[in-house]
Amino acid sequence: MADLKPTVLVIEDEPPLQRFLRVTLEAQSFKVIEATSGENGLRHAATAQPDLVVLDLGLPDMDGVEVTRRLREWTAIPIIIVSARGKEQDKVVALDAGADDYLTKPFGVGELLARVRVALRHLAAANRDTGDPIFEARGLRVDLSRREVTIDGNAVHLTPNEFKLLTVLVKNAGKVLTHRQLLKEVWGPGSAEETHYLRVYMNQLRQKLEGDATRPQLLLTEPGVGYRLLDQ
Repeated sequence: MADLKPTVLVIEDEPPLQRFLRVTLEAQSFKVIEATSGENGLRHAATAQPDLVVLDLGLPDMDGVEVTRRLREWTAIPIIIVSARGKEQDKVVALDAGADDYLTKPFGVGELLARVRVALRHLAAANRDTGDPIFEARGLRVDLSRREVTIDGNAVHLTPNEFKLLTVLVKNAGKVLTHRQLLKEVWGPGSAEETHYLRVYMNQLRQKLEGDATRPQLLLTEPGVGYRLLDQ
């Protein structure tokens, strides 16, 4: 029978963390492929076609951001960054390059596995959906083909820009989207720096979709980075 275990490519050159990642993932029945350099990681990604990449930024031959950019030239595979670089700008740069998530070292087993599960759910949904999906989470239901939004069965009216913003979040549910990514998708490349647009419309969405807009449970802020729509 074919091996149905999800395959994770770990690109990490620090032996203790490499060992931690391998043991943790294998204990959860993942198949793990390891690489200690960017070039080697890129080769494994092309030949083994893993389901997920866990990638360090500080590699000996190239920066992990460059690895991310090169992967994004040909694949949409989920990429989770693990790095000691904890500054907001480092996260923004990596996510803008195409990473799906970012974990700052040190991190716990539970957090790592939760991020892996989210990334794989997102990949499975993308592979399953051939048309516009119906998204459901915590009472929110979004039918993209019918342009219908309900909360606990009650219809919600959204303006065109509010719906467009929600659509981008739905199609990337569970994934951190940077301010720049959202602005370019909703308002176009010329609006990539107009962060006040995003704050205003995100607040409007929260007013309409959250039980308490001041304590959002669906539309979460990643401080200094962007936003994430929970998918569960």
